[in-house]
Amino acid sequence: MSVELKTREHIRGIRKAGRVVAACHKALSKRLAPGVTTREIDRFVERFMIDRGATPAQKGYKGYPYATCASVNDVVCHGFPDSEPLESGDIVTIDMVADMNGWKADSAWTYIVGKSTAATDKLLHVAKQAMLDGIKMALPGNYVGDIGHAVQKRAEREGFGVVRMFVGHGIGRSMHEFPEVEHFGPPGQGVKLEEGMVITIEPIITTGRPEVYVGMDGWTARTVDGSWAAQFEHTVAITKDGPVVLTRWD
Repeated sequence: MSVELKTREHIRGIRKAGRVVAACHKALSKRLAPGVTTREIDRFVERFMIDRGATPAQKGYKGYPYATCASVNDVVCHGFPDSEPLESGDIVTIDMVADMNGWKADSAWTYIVGKSTAATDKLLHVAKQAMLDGIKMALPGNYVGDIGHAVQKRAEREGFGVVRMFVGHGIGRSMHEFPEVEHFGPPGQGVKLEEGMVITIEPIITTGRPEVYVGMDGWTARTVDGSWAAQFEHTVAITKDGPVVLTRWD
């Protein structure tokens, strides 16, 4: 398969979608609280995007029925929004993709609901830093493996696991494009990064083992050992001046 390189105009289109995603995450960060349900969050995200001229690209993708993925505690990704109230101390990852005029941007963020603990604070800190370490390696001339190695090095040095089953990906007109971006493995391997590539970097970090399983709904993935998981994801353009995050909000 070949990589579709994006022009500056293409990247501007993805950035517009990214601004909607970023603004939505920023708004969500002020709404998540004990007693709120992920179904309420899902409705909020869909309305937020529509009001700004975008659509939630996840809804209907391969039959997925919601605008967001909402993954609580031991759910690593693709959790269905539901009517169960979030409790203080929970962590929840909200993953969303906005489509603006045919261009897509993707970002997931893990939030602490109510009061945090030292353990959850550390998990989220390491997960976010692992993503940022990966982003730093998204340079022309580097390889996809350099991103994955940086992520894995950070997570495992701190005593955490890196989920292997799910990967980052190219993005643009389609939600998932070539190449796949693994978050583990040796440096200097895989697809060579070029100016004009737009990818997602989205490691899932666990407090325990990295093995996961998919539930009966065919979507919801959980850790095998019940350990908790956090994920941070940005859509990143690779440019001659370095990586440009198209979904930044924090």
